[in-house]
Amino acid sequence: MARSINQVILMGNLTRDPDLRQTPTGQNVCSFSLALNRSYKDQAGEWKDATDFVDVVAWADLGERVAQYLSKGRRCMVQGRLQSRSWEQDGQKRSKLEVLASDVTFLDGRGAAGESDDSGSAEATSDAKLSPKKKEDVVVEDIGEEPINLDDIPF
Repeated sequence: MARSINQVILMGNLTRDPDLRQTPTGQNVCSFSLALNRSYKDQAGEWKDATDFVDVVAWADLGERVAQYLSKGRRCMVQGRLQSRSWEQDGQKRSKLEVLASDVTFLDGRGAAGESDDSGSAEATSDAKLSPKKKEDVVVEDIGEEPINLDDIPF
């Protein structure tokens, strides 16, 4: 039997803040939803806009990073596979098709997607994107006292 291909690449905006939870075994799982905008011509030849909404699940460290850095309105690209789940709720069978993320790329810079400065106006927000970023504190971890052996570097 021939193998199937199950690969998804989506780019869109988060419809809500990511929801980070833990399973009973302590594994992190993060769920969020993407809005995917598209345009098409209707039968009369007029351009129409439509939005599709897709649920995404990210596990473990990837889920933690998504919950930490993404929020409602932020743009990202998700690579993963489609996964179908089914369960019973209130005596009825339910099912859902979602994307199981293997990689999430954050596309907005810091301070984007509705985060504004003190004035809160839309004009001030767009100007803030053009101005240089504020200097932030940088924490450097100590790598120890031992010298680095150049033979250990793989390139």
